[in-house]
Amino acid sequence: MPAPAERRLIFKHIDRPGYTPDIECYLRHGGYEQLKKAVTMKPADLINEVKVSGLRGRGGAGFSCGLKWSFIDPAKNTKPVYLICNADESEPGTFKDRQILHKDPHQMIEGMIISCFANHAHLAYIYIRGEFPHGARLLEKCLAEAKAKNFLGQDILGTGYDLEIYVHRGAGAYICGEETGLIESLEGKRAYPRIKPPYFPAVLGLYMSPTIVNNVETLCNVKHIVEMGGAAFAKIGKPNNTGTRVLCVSGDVVKPGYYEFEVGALTLGELIYDVCGGIRNGRKLKAVIPGGSSAKVLRAGEKYKIKQKGADGAMAEKEITLDEVPLDFDTMAAVGSMAGSGGVIVMDDSRNMVQCLANIAEFYAHESCGQCTPCREGSLWMKKITTRLAAGEIHANDPALLKSVADNIAGRTICAFGEACAWPVQSFLAKFPEEFAAPPSPAPAAAPAQAQAQPAARG
Repeated sequence: MPAPAERRLIFKHIDRPGYTPDIECYLRHGGYEQLKKAVTMKPADLINEVKVSGLRGRGGAGFSCGLKWSFIDPAKNTKPVYLICNADESEPGTFKDRQILHKDPHQMIEGMIISCFANHAHLAYIYIRGEFPHGARLLEKCLAEAKAKNFLGQDILGTGYDLEIYVHRGAGAYICGEETGLIESLEGKRAYPRIKPPYFPAVLGLYMSPTIVNNVETLCNVKHIVEMGGAAFAKIGKPNNTGTRVLCVSGDVVKPGYYEFEVGALTLGELIYDVCGGIRNGRKLKAVIPGGSSAKVLRAGEKYKIKQKGADGAMAEKEITLDEVPLDFDTMAAVGSMAGSGGVIVMDDSRNMVQCLANIAEFYAHESCGQCTPCREGSLWMKKITTRLAAGEIHANDPALLKSVADNIAGRTICAFGEACAWPVQSFLAKFPEEFAAPPSPAPAAAPAQAQAQPAARG
């Protein structure tokens, strides 16, 4: 159930007793009323409401949703427009979208239909990861229910607007969470991410046509923006970090789980100690990965200098501790990490950071698509080195070698997977250098003392 101070918008009905994922339950709780409102509005007005709301993507990059939508100019576009819901939630430490898919799928479908109407899309896809078989079956059932009620299909609600949505199951590849890799997979090809530019999805996306790709949580927010208006939505959270955010907390806390708060309304310390009950077994906090496994790690006890607007409106520099870091997109970037997908991984002082990094490096080496040489070769070498280090075989030049490999991946690949596998290595080495250092060589044994001279034998 909701924790104190939560503001549940997306998760308003999730986990409530008696709430079921079928359409009849959704209609009893006001479902599809916002779609009825949206189809009476002009598509351009809907896009403007999303712009005014300040909604940022909840899939990891935090890009402006309204700005992404505005890249498609209906007056100049001559190709069909497609919309894809990215339900390939595969970032380690993240488990929010599956709650929506399993427990309140019609909320996402309603937001998706509104988004399609706003962007003149008549065909849309839900790309769901292969590890969600129940979610895929449930979505198929919900789409059929929506079509039976005329919320989907031909002549939706008598407006003359047609829309079809299909569920497409992935095969368990992490790289398909990257939007262009997802598009390649959806077209039936190997999921090799495309070079941007020129292949920005809003220009050259699915079937080389304009395409909008949004995350599950992002599309759910569209329904609530229509309900309350963009200006009212923008008052939730803080400037440039509007709305609510679902956070997934895992690791060494007393109460791991998913929580929804206004963006920036609480600090990392409040989340760990007040909401999640503190560090389990009475241990101390050692480190936090704040945005899924690809985000840079933050060490307990660190201090950060950030710029904040004062009461007089002027920007001033302020020093804060890790516990005081607000959970918003901009502050997370300012302290050297990122809000990412909202997966907060907490580690206590019993954790061996070499072993933690080896676990992360093994995942990324397995999931590299292999298209780019720096990533294909580098991720494997980082896995080999960290696996050896975790086994206790540490050489003096290993930290420098590991950093060199990571530095030669980041910024040298087609997609952001290069950064995803390099950033953890770079940050773990920088934040915990003592754990990656080779143990001092034992001192050479002292030379045996010379035998004392024997007294001369008597004649």
